[in-house]
Order: sequence, then C-alpha cells, then structure tokens
Amino acid sequence: MPRHTKIISTLGPASSDRDTISELIEAGTNVIRLNFSHGTHEDHRASVTSVREEAAKQGRQVAILQDLQGPRIRVGPVKGGAVELHEGTEVKISPSADAESSAEHISVSYKALATDLAPGGRILIDDGRLELTVKSISGGEVCANVDVGGELKSRKGVNFPRVRTSGPALTEKDLADLEVGIDLNVDWIALSFVRNESDVVHLRKHLRAAGHRAGIIAKIEKPEAFDAIDNILAVSDGIMVARGDLGIEMPMALIPHAQKTIIHKCLLAGKPVITATQMLESMIENHVPTRAEASDVANAVLDGTDAVMLSGETAVGCHPAHVVKAMSRIIRSAEEHWYALPKSSRGLPDGLNSVEAFEDITDAVSLTACELAANIGARALVCLTASGATARSLAKHRPRMPVYAFTDAPNVIGQVGVLWGTKAFQIPFQSDTDAGVRLVQQTLVSKGYIRSGDSIVICAGMPLPRKGRTNLVHVSYVD
Repeated sequence: MPRHTKIISTLGPASSDRDTISELIEAGTNVIRLNFSHGTHEDHRASVTSVREEAAKQGRQVAILQDLQGPRIRVGPVKGGAVELHEGTEVKISPSADAESSAEHISVSYKALATDLAPGGRILIDDGRLELTVKSISGGEVCANVDVGGELKSRKGVNFPRVRTSGPALTEKDLADLEVGIDLNVDWIALSFVRNESDVVHLRKHLRAAGHRAGIIAKIEKPEAFDAIDNILAVSDGIMVARGDLGIEMPMALIPHAQKTIIHKCLLAGKPVITATQMLESMIENHVPTRAEASDVANAVLDGTDAVMLSGETAVGCHPAHVVKAMSRIIRSAEEHWYALPKSSRGLPDGLNSVEAFEDITDAVSLTACELAANIGARALVCLTASGATARSLAKHRPRMPVYAFTDAPNVIGQVGVLWGTKAFQIPFQSDTDAGVRLVQQTLVSKGYIRSGDSIVICAGMPLPRKGRTNLVHVSYVD
C-alpha cells in the first residue's frame, strides 16, 4: 500500500546542495519548505531550481512551500554573542531591533513594547528557556524581573503569552519575500503568527493583485488564532499546527488537545492540515528517533493529519535523507494499523462518513464514490477537477486506495502535493466522456499505477468539462 500521509522537508545549510536535495526527494519528500526567516533570495532561487530539476529527473512531484517569517519578535545582537541572565535580577527592555543587548539591558524588535505589555505580563525568550515578568513600564521602556535565568543569545525569539500584539500581518520583509515567492511560482505560502481571518484575507488580496494562485496555509501558533480557528479555516486553503510557538504561548498540556481539535476541523472542512515542530528533533544528531518521537509521528497520522513536517531535522541535521526514510517507515506502520481497525474505531470526526451530513453535492458524491470503491475493491479513485476541490473532498474520507486527480490547471498539481493520499496529473480536459476515461486509463497504465483487469471509480462534473460541481460517479474497468 502506498504511503498516504505526506512528508514536508525544510531546506537549510545541511540540505541546500543539489545532491542532498536529490536524496531528500528519493527518500520520499513530497513538499520542500523554504524558510524565509533564513537565507537570501538568491539562496532560495537556487534551491527552487535544484528541487524542480531533481524532481523531474526522478519523475516525482514535489511541491514548493514558502514559509514567511511574519512579525517575529527577536532579541537584538548580544554583546559577545551570549550573556548570562541570573534569576532574581532586574533587566531593562527597550524597543530596538539593532541595539546591542547585555545582561542589564535587552533590545527587542517590537516597537509597541511599552503600549502592548502591562505589569504582571510574562516575557518568554528562546522558546521559553528564559522567563521574565513585567514589573513596570516607563518612558517606552519595560522593567522586568528574571524568573528563570540562563544564557541570552543574539536574535533569539521573544514571546508575550496572551498579549494581542499589534502591527501588520505582513512585514516589509514579508512583502519583499512574497514578491520572490510569486516570481518563483511557489505552490503554497505559509503565513506566520496569524491572529484572525483578516490576516489571511490581507495576504489573499496581495496574491490576487499579482495574479498568483498559490494556496495559503495559516499557521496556528497563537492562542487567539486557536480561538478563532473556525473563521481562519473558512478563508484559508490549509492549516499548519505550528506546535513550537503555540506550545510557548499556550500551556503545553493543552497542545495535544489543540492538535486533535484543529485536525478534526480541517478534516470536516476538507482542507489539508500539517502537523509541525520537533517531530523527530533528536535525529538532528542521532541516527534513530526516540520512542516518544516515533509515537508522536504515529499519533499525528492516527489523528488524521495530511502531512507531517521536518524542520531542523533536515535543515541543519547530520543526515537529512535518513530522517525522511525513518519518518516514512513510522507513517507506513501507523497507516497499516489504522486501516486494520474497524471504520468506527478510526477516530474520524462524527458526520464525516454520513451522506446526510453534507449539504454540498460534491461531498455527498465523493463519499458515495469512496464507499463504492471500497465495496468493489477498486484499484484507485480518480477525479477530474479544475480547482482541486473534488480531490480534497475525496481525500477527506481517507479511502484506502490512492486518489488520482486529473486537471488542466498547473497550480492544482502543486497544491495537491500536500493533500493526503493524492497525486495529480495535468491533462487537457476532454468534452467527450469516453475519450476522457480512455486518457485517464492510458495515463495511469503508462505510470504503472493500474493494469489490465483493474477497476477504478471516477468522479467528474457532467457535461465534461463542468466546473464547480461534481455530479457523476463512474466505474471503469481497465482493458
């Protein structure tokens, strides 16, 4: 059985050379993530060229995801690279991105520091390794007590838990990076530190103005975003459960619940969801994951995630391709276990497998197609789709057989790359149903995905090519 859950690999110093990119793709990477918090535009352009050329050599489909930095708050440069903050001491904090920081005075890249914080508020630095409490605010400067000390390093991230930060969703850097992403024709754009649906709408306006049709992934990494998940999901094309910052801003004990809640909401909406952060973190240095990490990846699969993401593991790790192979093995084992369970025991959201629950005809037809394919032992599910919506509708039901999406829209090919269990092909749409079915069969047979005697279940809109509504389920037998 092919692996259904997709793997996203982040490029970085350890993996940006062409040979390693080729190894990542061969190991099973489905999506390459470009982290625009690091690297130059020239670096990212070179990476995209290498990814597309190496994927073409291997006959693989590899999507490109651009991850914008967003309004990330960071410590300024630290004298000597690092200083020690001692528990119980006081420190001054001022809004400056470039002023030098010391053990007595810390600069942070947030202009509204004095207006958005309040006495008693918490300040977390370096993924929560350092904890401070605001004591007083005066003259645009914050005085804070060091509750948990440690080493303060240059450019480390800063979080203000439960503070509704002000400022634009897209910084000047993001806008410049977005121009590069549009020029590179990336498939997905991940928006960082989303607060509400208006942040996503703002990015959508920029994309439409540029005539670009990349999908938008909203990263949920703030409690206020989790609280507004329904509204954010409604205007996004997908969601990332960014457990790093979310686990800093939200009590860590609530993260598993948040992950499951977000994944189930995405399943019901038929939109892809990515589970990210520290999935195989120990493999940055080690050859094998911890048992807890293996369980974490498997549980994300059992929760129903579309994709799992590797960050530092492939960006700065010692053996990037080996990590992808390890993750793929864990996923396959989890999926085999999941499909061995009765459908009622698989933990899918209530209503996902009930025709009565769907008001949209495409969803009802897709569920019928999935059940029909399972009952007759079909080799695959096939859809003809102009936007990718039918592919998403089929994938949300998590059928055991693969979903093959045929489209005439180039942007749909890459966007399907993150979608559970789905592969896309670009073909010219046929106005004749029989001709369309023959072209689908010929393509799949030539790729070795089906053979003579197999049956496939096809979903489409009639009359061909009808856009916007799927109303046909057709069983086809391969000659």
